[in-house]
Amino acid sequence: MKLALFNEYALGVVKGDAIVDVTAVVADLPRSTPAHLMTVLVGSFERYRDRIEAAAKGSGTPLTEVRLRPPLPSPPNIVCMAANYNDGIMPPRPNSINAFHKATSAVIGPGDTMELPDVPASIFEGEAELAVVIGKQASNVPETEAMNYVFGYTNFIDGSARDLPIWLQMKSRATFAPLGPYLVTADEIPDPHRLQVRSWTNGILMQDYSTSDMANSIPRCISWLSGVHVLEPGAVVAMGTHHAGLNAFQDGDVVELETEGLGRLRIAVRDDLKRTWGRETRGQLRDRLPPGATTPQLAGKYAKNAA
Repeated sequence: MKLALFNEYALGVVKGDAIVDVTAVVADLPRSTPAHLMTVLVGSFERYRDRIEAAAKGSGTPLTEVRLRPPLPSPPNIVCMAANYNDGIMPPRPNSINAFHKATSAVIGPGDTMELPDVPASIFEGEAELAVVIGKQASNVPETEAMNYVFGYTNFIDGSARDLPIWLQMKSRATFAPLGPYLVTADEIPDPHRLQVRSWTNGILMQDYSTSDMANSIPRCISWLSGVHVLEPGAVVAMGTHHAGLNAFQDGDVVELETEGLGRLRIAVRDDLKRTWGRETRGQLRDRLPPGATTPQLAGKYAKNAA
């Protein structure tokens, strides 16, 4: 099932190119704000699944006539796995696992705009990622049971202002957590470790990789994270990215992300400072720059060659 929030945070089921309003089915779900609906539903879904499926057989509205919102506008937390792909770009770290938190207030959705802040970042990038949504409270979960805690999946872009001295400044900026366009329940994705992830900047394919290249699998990550702290229903776990296709996000860009089976997330980029970078990807630069290095800023505030 493809679940989405649309217009004034109504709940819908996406069927092809249409969305069916099923909000009435979950009218009794308690929530603090309309935007909190999906987070509450995730934790109570089995009580409502049959009624939602029945209501979804009704007529729908074309997706072109509604405004899709982020499917999880207020997740309990967002955890991002760090350097979790064998991509030949980031230095190898055998048997390593690491993660960081991203502010939930950074979430935006389909058609929204990532805004690049006035900070001396070396470059702004957005990492195309598969994100796992937790379906029930998870604490000290064994790897063998971890997939039972997965509610579903969505697309996620990990916005990054590189080379700022503190990770909070680099990763948790407003608008730096685009996700969507909808939330796909786990039963629709037979093997999340065999999905193709693609991203485009202004129509040019930049990232194109398989989730089979993960260094640490979804069960491994859920088990490890749930041993650090409790994962609540609706929590987002972004699985990391393949760094070879990363490229500079710049003013006026249109960025699209499509993970196989999860639809296409499209956002815009705005930079009021109109800074510019080269368009090379990290993979294109790997033979002439050190590991992890990015294309230099060409013009605008903070450019090293600026007057």
